[in-house]
Amino acid sequence: MAELVRCRPCGYVMEADKLGDVCPACGMPRKVFEPYREKVSKNRLSILNLDLHPIAIHFSQAFVGAIPLIFLFIALFPGYYAEELTIVNKVMIITLPLTMLLALVSGMIDGYTRFKTFKTPLLIKKLILSAMITILAGIASIIVIKNGLTPRNSPIILLLTLSCLACAVTLGLLGKKLLNVILPGKIFFFWERKKKET
Repeated sequence: MAELVRCRPCGYVMEADKLGDVCPACGMPRKVFEPYREKVSKNRLSILNLDLHPIAIHFSQAFVGAIPLIFLFIALFPGYYAEELTIVNKVMIITLPLTMLLALVSGMIDGYTRFKTFKTPLLIKKLILSAMITILAGIASIIVIKNGLTPRNSPIILLLTLSCLACAVTLGLLGKKLLNVILPGKIFFFWERKKKET
């Protein structure tokens, strides 16, 4: 395994032989780096390095942010591709619950991999907020599937998606605090237990 170094001011970890004159993350000079030894097992790092949760969460965040913006754009410029934008919004509203489920499942995998439990206070808050967004998105999706996206139900859909957005912002702020937190040591996943039993 390559020798690792860590930037003391910002915490950025990288391979020592790839370090230039400054930290790629914060721009501090090379002299602020110190040797770093990874305290997390290879299996856990390989799962976290897939970045499943950050990738999945970006889909739902993009949808949650774009839906109210498209409603606003249509209200401000009703003659500018309103029909096409309504179709785009309808597709995003219908698929938002699926993107949230992917984000929720990948978040649970990420959380368990990092903390070896789902019971930490921040993870519990994140799970509750994720469930709230999924439920609100599900209600909006059901309304649109049953009735279409009409001028009559658009205010309700907008309210539901703005509520999703508020929860998503709170969720993002909580998640930002957990970005570089990983408990050291190994963790046993169900497939590792099966290997040991055989």
